Amino acid sequence: MAGAESADRRQTTQGRWAYTLLAPTLILLAVVIIYPVINAIILSFQKDAGLDKATGFFVQGGFAGVDNYTHWILQQCGSEKCPPGTLGAQFWGAMGTTFLFAAITVILETVLGFWMAIVMARAFKGRSLLRASVLVPWAIPTAVTAKLFFFMFAFDGIINTVFHSSILWTGSEWPARWAIIISDVWKTTPFMALLILAGLQLIPDEVYEAAKVDGAGTWQRFTQITLPLVKPALMVAILFRTLDALRMYDLPAILTGGANNTTTLSILVVQQIRQGFNVASALSTITFVTIFLVAFIFVRFLGANAVESANPRKK
Repeated sequence: MAGAESADRRQTTQGRWAYTLLAPTLILLAVVIIYPVINAIILSFQKDAGLDKATGFFVQGGFAGVDNYTHWILQQCGSEKCPPGTLGAQFWGAMGTTFLFAAITVILETVLGFWMAIVMARAFKGRSLLRASVLVPWAIPTAVTAKLFFFMFAFDGIINTVFHSSILWTGSEWPARWAIIISDVWKTTPFMALLILAGLQLIPDEVYEAAKVDGAGTWQRFTQITLPLVKPALMVAILFRTLDALRMYDLPAILTGGANNTTTLSILVVQQIRQGFNVASALSTITFVTIFLVAFIFVRFLGANAVESANPRKK
């Protein structure tokens, strides 16, 4: 009995000591993450200061209710389509462009990253050098990558020179979009490969050897062993990459400046800050909720839960 009480007392003491050590980190996270989010939500319900159209006087902002949100989502268009140039049209256009970039880049990066991870998981001479070289694009800052591809996709750049083409990549819609997609895939595929490689290395070699003895072919081993066992790491990698793609800013901002229907939600937020901070807060809140819902769907329904994956015995 005394031993059990001593163990409970020791566990309570360790728990308090753990909370004491974690407190500075939690406070710092609250300051740099939670407070800005809450403050942005509060500002999104306020009017921006400006000229009153009725009186012509400069007035301070007051409570706006949900007007800042309805201007972005509905733009007072009712059931009709918002005319081009309005906030509603800009919002839905940026939303579609953002999800388009996220879908295409994540699919391509997953396929290429999986292939690269399988190659890097094999034992061969020079494997360490290959792994180090593969990570170079990911190590380069995004702004530098964007500027590099800006010169490559120029009219007289290396892309048109090599392929003997005369495409104005940043001058029309789909060439500009593909320039951004190609740049992003080159930049972040190593990130996917690294996470998938970590999952592949957790699969014992004995499993593959047993499958070979049973007569399983290469495709059967891939579909029946590799995919099921690497799925937790794969889904976490897809989740991280999707959330990163949904807040894409640097590449399209530097390559096209958001022109030719390449404006993402992040670019639209920055553009709106120059016109009205509180309205931009509403847009940033909508963006935050959208990304949160995507993350919730991945974790709740698609199995992208890193905590449960690390604790398979926990139910």
